[in-house]
Amino acid sequence: MSAATQAFLEMLASERGAALNTLAAYRRDLEGAEELLGDLTRVSRADVARLASEWADLAPSSVARKSSTLRQFFGFALDEGWRGDDPSGALPAPRPRRPLPKVLSHEAVERLLERAETEAASGKSAAIRQLALIELLYGSGLRATELVSLPISAAPRDAPLITVTGKGGQARLVPVSMRAAEAIKQWIAIRPDRPPSRFLFPSRGGKHLTRVRLFQLLKELAVRAGIDPAGVSPHVLRHAFATHLLEGGADLRVLQTLLGHADIATTQIYTHVDAARLVELVNSRHPLAKRDATD
Repeated sequence: MSAATQAFLEMLASERGAALNTLAAYRRDLEGAEELLGDLTRVSRADVARLASEWADLAPSSVARKSSTLRQFFGFALDEGWRGDDPSGALPAPRPRRPLPKVLSHEAVERLLERAETEAASGKSAAIRQLALIELLYGSGLRATELVSLPISAAPRDAPLITVTGKGGQARLVPVSMRAAEAIKQWIAIRPDRPPSRFLFPSRGGKHLTRVRLFQLLKELAVRAGIDPAGVSPHVLRHAFATHLLEGGADLRVLQTLLGHADIATTQIYTHVDAARLVELVNSRHPLAKRDATD
């Protein structure tokens, strides 16, 4: 990686507080572009235009992400005086179709939670930890990284809230349900303290549980609960949290705050509902629904 792209990544980390996962994604995109074009501070507009054909087999969402990365880099290079022009106008700009999120039904979530509760009743530490993880995923809508990296100091005490550090280092307060608070309390009572760890869900090495392991635990639980594991993941439970809250009448702005979305447009994807619920809503709430047909 060139010194210029390395400096760009350092800027993202120091000035914008970019998360490690975000930095890793930017690094991959920049390294890929350098492999195709060479030094990005010297490439011409024609060179940049070639990326459209190089990326032709990629999904529109991937092309959009790569273009965004390079657009930001070229702007940074211009500000730093490394370039006299900005060739980002030649970047491909597809309009990716954002897929609707996968969501577990109320019944599937209940089966998952019931299975976790049954296993936790055995008193085994792994099962109690599993219950606490599931309750926080569905009950508070945390991202996988936010959940596994929670410090022990974040555990709710006097108030049913936890402080979560989300993308870009942004902190937000998230409510914790009584069920989740009780599961956390049980877990803390038996949580191992050797080796010492500052995390609520420590690993054997003293760091925190990994996202990969969380993903595996959830898949394995789904199998034992009789649910297709292909449709279950930490992010699917986050989607279920958001969708089920909206179905219950939650305000979209409140949901944006709970999920830690910087842009309300990201939250709006959860407004998808099935046709039957839309028909029921119109029939029960529209002013004309209250008038007699003969009127």
